[in-house]
Amino acid sequence: MAIQLIRRLGIFALTAAFASVLVFALLSVLPGDPARIALGVQATAEEVARERTAMGLDAPAHVRYGNWVWGMLHGDMGESYLTRQPVGPEIFDRLQVTLWVVGAAMVVALVVAIPLGVLAAVRRSSPDGVLIGGLSQVGIAIPAFLAGVLLVTVFAVELGWLPSSGWQAPIEGIGGFLSYLTLPALALGLVQGSVLTRYVRSAVLDELGADYLRTARAKGLTRTGALLRHGLRNAAVPVVAVAGLQLATLLIGAVVVERVFVVPGLGSLLLDKVSQRDMAEVQSIVMVLVLMVLLLNLVVDLLYTAIDPRMRSAA
Repeated sequence: MAIQLIRRLGIFALTAAFASVLVFALLSVLPGDPARIALGVQATAEEVARERTAMGLDAPAHVRYGNWVWGMLHGDMGESYLTRQPVGPEIFDRLQVTLWVVGAAMVVALVVAIPLGVLAAVRRSSPDGVLIGGLSQVGIAIPAFLAGVLLVTVFAVELGWLPSSGWQAPIEGIGGFLSYLTLPALALGLVQGSVLTRYVRSAVLDELGADYLRTARAKGLTRTGALLRHGLRNAAVPVVAVAGLQLATLLIGAVVVERVFVVPGLGSLLLDKVSQRDMAEVQSIVMVLVLMVLLLNLVVDLLYTAIDPRMRSAA
């Protein structure tokens, strides 16, 4: 297990290094001069040249990349081209909001997917099983932003139960925090829960026909008892891998949903900085998102190994 952990950490480090090169290269070749954008179109060529020097843009690309990576390793993500303020504190403040939304959405997805997926598999020939399968297909077809608009229309506009937009930190009051968190979490979680329901159903169906479950039933267990006692753990192996991918999808999908609900998360910050052409901050935000996705994949790989004895034996 220790060797497997070291191997996974090595893959994580190499992938993160390659991703940093790719992010830096792609954002460096985008058209537009940050110095010209910061000063405005009325600035003279001499003023733009001085601004480029002040921003460090006249240094060679490998020097700028090295300074950026070295700063990130020490918690310094550089300064904004527009405000000249450190971008790290703002990014981490917004990241906390995004993690609340993504975490709550994942809870919603699991609460929806696990019972409904198991029920759809056990009662696959019954009307309720067919209904769950049909509803999950509909949920897959609905984009998260459209689900958000529909939820706002019903629960905020028509019923007036929940606020349609905004945000309140937990420290300012749990009631207000939950009221602002509910609709974004539902918009993300219900759509991803529909996708996960299909995987849970498929995984449980595969286990229902396994020989070990027939043996357990021959020893006196009911089908439900055999599934609960022996089958769900094996069915969880592929579901854990898919859930990890879904969590990464939620992290990226939060960019759009935060805009719909005016949530001051990392996604909203990214869109704002893209529109302002503040490439220094965009670069750091994208890298943080990439690192979060890579970290999620690392955790899923380790959980996959811990759950499946065959993976531990192979390791």
